[in-house]
Amino acid sequence: MTIAHLLKGHEKDLGGGFIVRRYLPAAVKQAVGPFIFFDHFGPVEVPADADHDVRPHPHIGLSTVTYLFEGAMEHRDSLGTLQRIEPGAINLMTAGRGIVHSERTPKELVGVPHRTHGLQLWCALPKAHEEDEPSFQHTPASAIPELEVDGARVRVLIGSAFGHMSPVQAFSHTLYLDVSLKAGQQLALTGLPPEAALYPVSGAVEIDGAAVPQHMMALLDTSASQRVTAQTDAQFVIIGGDALDGHRFLFWNFVSSSKERLLQAADDWEAQRFPKVPGETEFIPLPKKPAA
Repeated sequence: MTIAHLLKGHEKDLGGGFIVRRYLPAAVKQAVGPFIFFDHFGPVEVPADADHDVRPHPHIGLSTVTYLFEGAMEHRDSLGTLQRIEPGAINLMTAGRGIVHSERTPKELVGVPHRTHGLQLWCALPKAHEEDEPSFQHTPASAIPELEVDGARVRVLIGSAFGHMSPVQAFSHTLYLDVSLKAGQQLALTGLPPEAALYPVSGAVEIDGAAVPQHMMALLDTSASQRVTAQTDAQFVIIGGDALDGHRFLFWNFVSSSKERLLQAADDWEAQRFPKVPGETEFIPLPKKPAA
């Protein structure tokens, strides 16, 4: 059996009726490679009166990876970055020892009905890089390798596959692919990293004859090659990489190999010792602190 486990997502309201489906971390699997957090939002019709802005909030010990299929976001961070995020681009923000950012609706979409759809993932940083200086890396859609493999459209978002390498820099062996198949088409997956998972964004797919239901993530047995078949026109992502170098602790927006570091980050945010985002005056308050 090439599907090791199926993970069922759960819905979470991020505020203002903005619903996401969360798959990682899960009880049976904290992370897939470095990917310790996996949210799928949309596709959703955003009404004119919606307020889906995410006010400034902090991160440590991780890289956020934002990828849109539809819509747009405006990213601001405490480094002074102002970046419009559009479909097809990869935006990787490395928190390291600490960063603050906001994600807001671009001005031209405020008060205007529109669609939004995308994925936001977190990669836990290797222990040696948890306290690195924060950074932001924007890779436009035009710079992402896109190729055809046996009729499938494959975009190599992070890592390398089918002889092509993404320009996005990662801290460890990481794979992130966006694949589209027409109904009846197949794609063989070989040479996957030690940990890997497949998530159907849309449509119906099977892995070696076993269906992957909508709103489920398939953890793959990478000791064997996989053959993905589209029963309908379908789009899916593959994520994976080397296993993390140890367990990670999570609280709110913080990830660390040390519980004490999480508590310090919580204290720092509550005392507003994190750097500020230029042009922002709002912030998300710290939720209830974890027990020491």
